[in-house]
Amino acid sequence: MKRCTPEDLEDLVEISRKTFSDAFEAVNDPEDFQNYLNTALSSKVLLNELQSPLSHFYFVYSEEMIVGFFKYNEGEAQTDLKDPQAIELERIYVLTEYQNKGLGRRMINEVIQKASEMGKRYIWLGVWEENPGAIAFYESLGFEKFGKHPYYIGKDKQMDWLMKLQLPTL
Repeated sequence: MKRCTPEDLEDLVEISRKTFSDAFEAVNDPEDFQNYLNTALSSKVLLNELQSPLSHFYFVYSEEMIVGFFKYNEGEAQTDLKDPQAIELERIYVLTEYQNKGLGRRMINEVIQKASEMGKRYIWLGVWEENPGAIAFYESLGFEKFGKHPYYIGKDKQMDWLMKLQLPTL
């Protein structure tokens, strides 16, 4: 794993758009989906996020190839709760051909380690309610649903479950 810097922008845009498209393009309106890619996953937006001291992107490699990435947010960079006792795992994606090889678990373990080092009490995330595979994966790691919030792909209002994982207290 490697922490991303602004110099990694081109690779981050490419892996972000590829993994998000592979996961969700087929189940969304084409125009709404393209608008989402062109805004939320644009070079400008991702550069701004990379430059935030409270947002952290990491690449995951297989040999020398980027095969996934994750992003977590602290404090005011969190999209909803903004709880100083928590971090938000905002994005976690793996290329299709590298899924089911333990990379997601490795990434979440890395986030747990970082959150524990920062003295956080829990990790939270949002996951689309119509993504049963991801929900089952998070539940297998101990995440529990605690709420929901809307998530927009273009004009399409979708619903995300909010899930959290309590961290052991020292």
